[in-house]
Amino acid sequence: MPVDILLTVIATAAIQSIFGVGVLLFGTPILLLLGYDFLSALTVLLPISIAINSLQIIKHYQYIDSSFYKNVLIYSIPLVILLLFFVSTISLNITFLIGTFIILVALKNFFPVLEQMLEKMIKYEKPYLAVMGLIHGLTNLGGSLLTAIVHGKQYDKNATRVTIAICYATFAIFQLITLFFIGTESEFSTSENMSFLQIGVIVFLLTEEIIYSDLENKKYSQFFAAFLLISGILLIIK
Repeated sequence: MPVDILLTVIATAAIQSIFGVGVLLFGTPILLLLGYDFLSALTVLLPISIAINSLQIIKHYQYIDSSFYKNVLIYSIPLVILLLFFVSTISLNITFLIGTFIILVALKNFFPVLEQMLEKMIKYEKPYLAVMGLIHGLTNLGGSLLTAIVHGKQYDKNATRVTIAICYATFAIFQLITLFFIGTESEFSTSENMSFLQIGVIVFLLTEEIIYSDLENKKYSQFFAAFLLISGILLIIK
């Protein structure tokens, strides 16, 4: 079992256990930097992401914003599938723009003008979700835009995480189905992928018990803002 992937899975699974995203958002660029190709990274990370999100959905499904999720299905998912088909022939680096936007979202509570701008942007939810689907299909970074728009809706911590989780899991499921039809082969064995999956689930269970369950809504919102800020900075640095 490659140690570099093991450490990546542990770190990103802990992040996703708290915020609903992380395994794909951070795991993909890390594995690319370590020398793994995009599609091989997906074959390792997608099942882990789906498993963690599924456990989050099972626990708090009653808090899901079904109206928002329906719009994600309609406006984001088709573009995720379409762009993943062409990802091997398209090269697009927009991480700086995404990172800058995420930082602005993270700072909205400190600057009223930013909060007003975000509120106006959310009114155009359907075009936003379409762009999110396009970016996720191309780069696997759609999770950053997903967290930004959900953070702007001022949910409590359970509604925030589970709404993100069901959208993110749906992204991953359709990506996995698309990879199956493309006929992508993983450079890792089935036993290795299963081991990574099991480790991801164990990390979720520990993080859920030790960290998430003790977070109050106000602290969670603050942590989420910090998470967005760090995400944006890392994207810009990348």
